[in-house]
Amino acid sequence: MALSGHCMCGAVTWRYSGDIIRNLVCHCADCQRATSSPFTAFLGLRADELSWAGDIRHYESSTDTFRSFCPSCGTRLYFRSTRWPSEIHVHAATLTDPGDYRPDAQVFMRSRLKWLERLPSIPTHDGFQQQPARQLGT
Repeated sequence: MALSGHCMCGAVTWRYSGDIIRNLVCHCADCQRATSSPFTAFLGLRADELSWAGDIRHYESSTDTFRSFCPSCGTRLYFRSTRWPSEIHVHAATLTDPGDYRPDAQVFMRSRLKWLERLPSIPTHDGFQQQPARQLGT
């Protein structure tokens, strides 16, 4: 399988040419905090079949656990831990076409935010449902 992706600004790119090990949506509190989102979707990829281009920064979120990001735009790129030494968990939103992503499991459901259950019943819009509030000083 051949996959590719990039950060928001395009300064960091990646290519992968192996089998996908995992396709998960993670609801753990660490992923929520690290990504500022209610969950994280990621692909577990073999580290030796993944190539990166661009400057990548790392944050050691706990002992031997690293979360990477693009220093130009701040896009979260991947999660890596010595618990899975041959894997890198790449954020699915960095895929060239994130719409192609198909998770096959959700994990850490005990941490799933309760308001996610309401999403199907909340009105939807193709854009903001109202004009943004006036900025201060304008």
